[in-house]
Amino acid sequence: MSDQPAEILARTRMGRPQIVVVALCVLLTALDGFDVLSISFASPGIASEWGISRAALGIVLSMELIGMAVGSIILGQIADRIGRRPVMITCLIVMAFGMYLASTASNVQILSAYRLVTGLGIGGMLATTNAMVAEYSNEKWRAFNVTLMATGYPVGAIVGGAIASELLKYFDWRSVFVFGAVLTASLLPFILGLIPESVANLASRRTPNALAKINGILGRLGHAAIDRLPDATSDRTAPGIATLFRPPLVRVTIVLVIAFFAHIMTFYYILKWIPKLVVDMGYASSEAGNVLVWANVGGAIGGVLVGILARKFDVRWLTIGVLFFSFLLVSWFGRGQADLQGLSIASAMAGFFTNAGVVCLYAMMAASFPADVRAGATGLVIGMGRGGAALGPIVAGYLFELGQDLLTVSIIMATGSAIALIALLLLGRPTQRKPETKTQGSEAAGHPRASNLLREDLESLAWANPRHRRPLLICLCCNQ
Repeated sequence: MSDQPAEILARTRMGRPQIVVVALCVLLTALDGFDVLSISFASPGIASEWGISRAALGIVLSMELIGMAVGSIILGQIADRIGRRPVMITCLIVMAFGMYLASTASNVQILSAYRLVTGLGIGGMLATTNAMVAEYSNEKWRAFNVTLMATGYPVGAIVGGAIASELLKYFDWRSVFVFGAVLTASLLPFILGLIPESVANLASRRTPNALAKINGILGRLGHAAIDRLPDATSDRTAPGIATLFRPPLVRVTIVLVIAFFAHIMTFYYILKWIPKLVVDMGYASSEAGNVLVWANVGGAIGGVLVGILARKFDVRWLTIGVLFFSFLLVSWFGRGQADLQGLSIASAMAGFFTNAGVVCLYAMMAASFPADVRAGATGLVIGMGRGGAALGPIVAGYLFELGQDLLTVSIIMATGSAIALIALLLLGRPTQRKPETKTQGSEAAGHPRASNLLREDLESLAWANPRHRRPLLICLCCNQ
């Protein structure tokens, strides 16, 4: 029996409790998707009631994205140091209060402040759920589960958007935020009762009672207890931002930050501006919300499809291909359409590839970093990348204010996907990381280096084509 709890979960079949953890993380990501886009559904009513310009509205639309950037970086680092679960619970509470307070705002400044607070919770939640899904999935399903989690984002926007569109037929824009607050708060009991702490994180932090907690969780998952914690080694990756900017992680960290920053500008241009653009074409707010729902339908389908393909193809090249089509389809969206049906189709196609690109980048994050720094690294990439998310709606708003037409603005905003594509082309194949832990016993005594390579199979070789993995490992082990 291995004394590494993370390895036990990675190499055994996923039981029902693990599936529940993944499912709840998907649900939390769906909640994030609705919470972020709630301001998009409400924006036509806000602009009409308060008489604000497109440029001012662009700033309001970006405030929770700024909060997400700060929350992802800070709370992701905290999650590596104190645990995933307490950060998830705190973020959920912050999100619920932020959504409720937004419904009470009386001017742009107050609403912007409340959206900033809500964004802090959403950013921390995204960083921790990504790490939690990776650490509670086995090797067979890890890539698919991470992409499935990211697909929850547009699913939340679809379901929440459909409900928001109905609410806006009978109530004003404040009802969207009230609904979001109630929905967010209702998930708290499920998180408290059904999501345990990450065993990989407990083993990494090595707190005084870590062994008892790990064995309690393993028993709950249907696994035998371990006798001791994995042996600490000098190879352990220390949590902290500085570690991410030193070899061997510095290259992949910088490339993923650039790629995520650039592509997320394109992604949020589509999601944040669709309702206002449709209303400006003469349609009702509820109809504009339905067009945004179709963008997220396309995004959900794209996310599921790339999740399936990620099990068979190299994730890096899959991401590059998706980003290419994202650039083309967002540019095509700018040509405009004659009716709502055409707008819905164009939005769905743009949403398909923009969200598929985001999902692929999430999968690359989960595969690129060891458990010791995974939440912090994911939070850093998401957080710095969210600068692009905040910048996208603002830049688009000012371009519209300068008199640029929809096609010109769309082509300019689509270049974010092209920049991300170029960054990933320059990355090349990832370098191998040092092993996360080292086991004692017969396996380690016989072939320690071979054992370490096998233990980090999907971690350090996650981007390699699966059909090449086995012969590569055989070659590595034979050369020890």
